[in-house]
Amino acid sequence: MHTEERKNEDMEFMDIPNPEVIPVSRYEPIIRWIPSLIILPLALYFTMTRGHYGLIDNADLVIHEAGHFFFSFFGKYIYTLGGTLMQILLPSVILWYFLSNYYRTGMQFTLVWLGQNLVNISVYAADARAQALPLLGGKSVYHDWHYLLSEANLLGYDHEIGYVIFGIGILVFLIALFLPLIIRD
Repeated sequence: MHTEERKNEDMEFMDIPNPEVIPVSRYEPIIRWIPSLIILPLALYFTMTRGHYGLIDNADLVIHEAGHFFFSFFGKYIYTLGGTLMQILLPSVILWYFLSNYYRTGMQFTLVWLGQNLVNISVYAADARAQALPLLGGKSVYHDWHYLLSEANLLGYDHEIGYVIFGIGILVFLIALFLPLIIRD
């Protein structure tokens, strides 16, 4: 009898609990695409207005400038790169949070923000030689990407680097749009 009790205890420990059955709405395949329907015009807008300053760019500018501060302790090159790094790191950290909590819609909109930042970075990088963009601080400050590409002996490729970054931004937009195919809530 003692053996049977022990066997029952072992079986209780090994029993796999029944997973909760969640009913799936017949509209679920449509509902999961609603964020993508919202994202599509946003992604098109950010792509088509590349180089134009919009409302979200004010927040991105604050994040960019904060990046210079946070990376100022690592030397001039990393300090200069810090603005761009922060524009990529902050959305990436938030994306990681949503990913670790399996929140697809949050991931989609954070990817749009990351893509929008990459589009802006592409404009800034492509402007390295021309230095035509107005900078915060006017003529008394230096152009981040002019300095970065000059130090890397890549200044002559500023347009190509800008288009590569722009392409990555478009790829991020596409991932945001098609994420319902990859991850389900």
